[in-house]
Amino acid sequence: MATLSLETSFATRQLGNSDLKITPIGYGAWAIGGGNWEFAWGAQDDDESVKAIERALDAGINWIDTAAVYGLGHSEEVVAKALKRSGKKPYVFTKNSMRWDKDRKIYRSLKAKSLEEELENSLRRLQVETIDLYQVHWPNPEDEIEEGWETLARFQKQGKVRYIGVSNFNVEQMKRAQKIAPIASLQPPYSLLNRGIEAEILPFCEANNIGLINYSPMVSGLLTGKMTAERIAKMPADDWRKRSANFKEPKLTKNLELVELLRKIGKPHGVEPGVVAIAWTLRNPVVTAAIVGARRPDQVDGVLPAATFRLSAAELKQIEDFAQANL
Repeated sequence: MATLSLETSFATRQLGNSDLKITPIGYGAWAIGGGNWEFAWGAQDDDESVKAIERALDAGINWIDTAAVYGLGHSEEVVAKALKRSGKKPYVFTKNSMRWDKDRKIYRSLKAKSLEEELENSLRRLQVETIDLYQVHWPNPEDEIEEGWETLARFQKQGKVRYIGVSNFNVEQMKRAQKIAPIASLQPPYSLLNRGIEAEILPFCEANNIGLINYSPMVSGLLTGKMTAERIAKMPADDWRKRSANFKEPKLTKNLELVELLRKIGKPHGVEPGVVAIAWTLRNPVVTAAIVGARRPDQVDGVLPAATFRLSAAELKQIEDFAQANL
């Protein structure tokens, strides 16, 4: 397996119209939120999470993406613990709009007062004075998009956040936001199993100088090469992936066949299928960088080569031919 030494110097790319120069992959902090919430990945050892973040930062990754709702605040707290322990100062990105009540039930709000509370809570949990990129997690409720974006623009003017971005927005929703203030970045899902952004969203981001950081390039672990039907069956009851169509038949068999093709392509280069899956998303120059989650240091080691590994035209054709015939 290809590994990268500590303190690797990765080439960085400018994120949209911001002055943030980010590495091709960033550390995704969804799974480290732990269990016992609606979109959990099951229980998680916080010390392992901290070590995973430290490993990523030591290797040269210079940004972390989290969200208030991950673990209902817990992910942000773990990120803060890791930053304190490592002493490094990567860019910290987080997201808003998904709140929870005393019974841990999630609700959504883009009202100004709600966002003000969320921002103060995130600053406190992350133990930072300024958030580098503050993103609207989902465009819900849709009739509150304008109020939410106006509020984020105010936070930026106040200096509480450096840049503002959106996540999971379509083109029309981004146009609505743009009338109020510039969008630094979009965070959409993008992978071999989810190509919905290719037709309209990628060209729009390119034309409007909106940075794009895609999430789930490995489809929440499905394309890592570590997933099997048996492992999925043994996932804890609170792992949201058990409810995902990609992790169930009739899709699962074809998805695992794709993994074997990625394994075959990666093997001569000494990289795992997940690295090939990430590299496939980064083949498009409109994609600034990819968010890559890891729950343990060894998982970080497995995906680090994706920061530099690129696919040849012939390898891309192999993947495309399979996708056209099977997916």
